[in-house]
Amino acid sequence: MQTTILGLGNTLLGDEGFGVHFLKVIAKEYSFPETLTLVDGGTLSYGLLDIISSCNKLLVIDVIKSNDKPGSIYRFTRTEMELNRSTPTSAHEVEFFDVLNKAEMIDDLPETIFLCITPQKYGGEMNLAMTPIMYESFPAMTALLLKELACWQIIPNQLNHSPIST
Repeated sequence: MQTTILGLGNTLLGDEGFGVHFLKVIAKEYSFPETLTLVDGGTLSYGLLDIISSCNKLLVIDVIKSNDKPGSIYRFTRTEMELNRSTPTSAHEVEFFDVLNKAEMIDDLPETIFLCITPQKYGGEMNLAMTPIMYESFPAMTALLLKELACWQIIPNQLNHSPIST
């Protein structure tokens, strides 16, 4: 059974790049079984269809616009995410759900779980760094990720015994 952890986001727009930045950190902190693939999805949209169609379980890490406190973390199923998502404001929001719909149309949609975080800043000027609250949220997101993977009987090995760093 193939599992994919997909980090989404635009690293040129600060907090919006959380999924990609987080993926890079956990790749340095943990080793994963051969049946699990880490994918920097950036804003690839339709370029992700083959990746999504080739796995049985998909765990997506991304930001979500909400009125909640920045750094708030959520877990959604695909259905819950579609019901709760806001009006799209960036290309990766719109097109990623289109990709999931295409995968469903060709009967290759994996079980999909979203781990999302509320950004402090959304959109705006180019900024390669995220706000401090996003970096501070790495340990909580890591704990949620590990819990979700454990539900799928996937237990990564921690490479570094220090807490998740940025």
